[in-house]
Amino acid sequence: MAGLLAWAVRRGGKPPPHTAWWVLGGGLAFPVLTLSALLAYTALRTAELQQPGTQAPLVVSVTGRMWWWEVRYRTDDGQEVRLANELRLPLGRPAQIALQADEVIHSLWVPALGGKVDLIPGRVNHLRITPTQPGLHRGQCAEFCGLQHAKMALHVQAMPAGDFKSWLRQQAQPAASRAASAELLARGRQAFLRQGCASCHSVRGVADGARLGPDLTHVASRHALGAGVLPNGPGALRRWLVEVQALKPGARMPGYAHLDATTLDALGAWLEQLR
Repeated sequence: MAGLLAWAVRRGGKPPPHTAWWVLGGGLAFPVLTLSALLAYTALRTAELQQPGTQAPLVVSVTGRMWWWEVRYRTDDGQEVRLANELRLPLGRPAQIALQADEVIHSLWVPALGGKVDLIPGRVNHLRITPTQPGLHRGQCAEFCGLQHAKMALHVQAMPAGDFKSWLRQQAQPAASRAASAELLARGRQAFLRQGCASCHSVRGVADGARLGPDLTHVASRHALGAGVLPNGPGALRRWLVEVQALKPGARMPGYAHLDATTLDALGAWLEQLR
């Protein structure tokens, strides 16, 4: 700036030389050439992005609810698999994730895999990612959606394609039929049905059809409970039953602290074998 100012002072009030050249060159030719080059580059890159890949993408649906994530897959034979707060993806295969919201606006952000994308009621947005490294990544709702916005995590696990195929096949199976083979587990299964749990939660092969809450068919195989609130280890499911409102205030599930210890032990044991 100082140099330009000194040059202007030395020039004084003389008319600028070659005014027409500056106007035509700097005001017309340079912008036209520069913008044309950028336009051509953008068009070429866009065409490359629109080329179909050599591998069919994995299609997954993620729905943001209050305050948890519902994840849905389709197996090769068309069977639907429903999970909660956990997304598993095969390495090296593109994943086409359809994002939608049930009641309020959410935004999914998995920093290790890509930028955030909004989930808006009445609309379907898409996120396309291709995991290249195995690992467990934490995603988070990045749009304030209510009291439990900060406790709405989604775990994303990238895994070898063969392991993913086996995992999805196992997730498509109904709940383990061994529940009635032991007295404790049989009482836990009965408590699940009698206490109204099946009004909100499905366990395939035991109680199908409920959609208000997460599908619990293989709940014990998940990394965490309550959308990342509680690590899913021994005793975690029993604790969740009793302390749900303390762990996640406002969650649309009542606590079951009123149940006697024997019933809670049986129900917790039965849920912990749903893998």
